[in-house]
Amino acid sequence: MDRGILTTAYARRRGGVDEATLREAVRSFYKGERFVRVVDHLPATKHTTGTNFCDVHVCLVGDRVVVVSSLDNMIKGASGAAVQNFNLMFGYPEETGLL
Repeated sequence: MDRGILTTAYARRRGGVDEATLREAVRSFYKGERFVRVVDHLPATKHTTGTNFCDVHVCLVGDRVVVVSSLDNMIKGASGAAVQNFNLMFGYPEETGLL
């Protein structure tokens, strides 16, 4: 296993929403977020090792909404957040020093 955090969250589906609608809602929510990638495959820690990205996948399993995310907590953790916040505070491009 590569380093990182793999998270799985579950929720009950309401209103008969389908998987395509869920994915589009997640893509719309994160649109413009430089370091969040909504992916069509199950994310793994090897996909985010050494990056500041958080990969997010959403799917339906029966009547459950399943969201799986992966990130490298050594980069996307406090140190990456500090660099990202510094960049935003001082007018640098958000990804400076993080790509």
